[in-house]
Amino acid sequence: MTQRADRVVAVLAYEGMSAFETGIVTEVFGLPRPELRVPWYELTICAEHPGSVRVLGGASLHTPHGLDVLAAAGTVIVPGVPDVTTEAGPEVVAALRQAYGRGSRIVSICSGAFALAAAGLLDGMRVTTHWRYADLLRRRYPGVEVDPGVLYVDHGRILTSAGSAAGIDLCLHLVRQDHGAAIANAVARRLVAAPHREGGQAQFIENPVPAPGDDRIAQSMTWALANLGRPLTIGLLAQRAHMSPRTYLRHFARCSGTSPFRWLVEQRVRASLTLLETTDTPIEAIAAGVGFDTATTYRHHFGRVMRTSPSAYRRAFRSCSDDRTPATRKID
Repeated sequence: MTQRADRVVAVLAYEGMSAFETGIVTEVFGLPRPELRVPWYELTICAEHPGSVRVLGGASLHTPHGLDVLAAAGTVIVPGVPDVTTEAGPEVVAALRQAYGRGSRIVSICSGAFALAAAGLLDGMRVTTHWRYADLLRRRYPGVEVDPGVLYVDHGRILTSAGSAAGIDLCLHLVRQDHGAAIANAVARRLVAAPHREGGQAQFIENPVPAPGDDRIAQSMTWALANLGRPLTIGLLAQRAHMSPRTYLRHFARCSGTSPFRWLVEQRVRASLTLLETTDTPIEAIAAGVGFDTATTYRHHFGRVMRTSPSAYRRAFRSCSDDRTPATRKID
């Protein structure tokens, strides 16, 4: 491809799509940025059928560009598909394969990964998508390794991102690759966005208590949640369920899909989140309050569950009611 073609970014527009993810791409790659003094991208919005494309909310956008333009771009971005239960059209699949065959960089945002998978571009790769679609993507395309715990995955010419906002992270990552950290940071400042977010989707996944099939297990879990700050052993939980420890372990695994230890650790980590978000309580006190022996143990398990540190989580999620939160900080 020529140097000019390398700078062309094409985003696919679907009937019935949300305009938000297209807006992310437009903001990052389509907005002129003469102040950066580098050759910027040329953005093109493409559709399977050029003309009017209806989007959510009753509006429509109009583009004269079709899949031939998409396949010729240096970077092809596929936003979330409107329906993850249907297959991408054969023309879209062919255009994605053609673009990849020509050496294009192929990017998906959120459920756009389903279109890439349908084109066979994700086979044998570790990828991500929105956490709520991860199991479906894994079932539909068993040759794809789906990691629902990260914001994006970069395989060089194939890049996938999680939910819609993670598209911002991935777009900034592309700018960082192409122009360096200083330019990416300048774009992030203009977006009033973090140049790089620590952690992964684990921070945003709702994780209610499992709904076990055994009321005795459910009751023991409910009791444990009310007593996370005290030492909890398998024997104590089994006693609450009126079972032997061995029987309790077997029933717990069948009902919840995990072990009591792993479940307790995760619940303790999640019980600490509100304290991190809304208080100045020291990390050591939070660790003890939710049942960890030491702050070191707490940090270790927090990192495993949340893919970031307690301090980094606190900085990112502090309540905006505090005058010291990012909402009132000076922005350069």
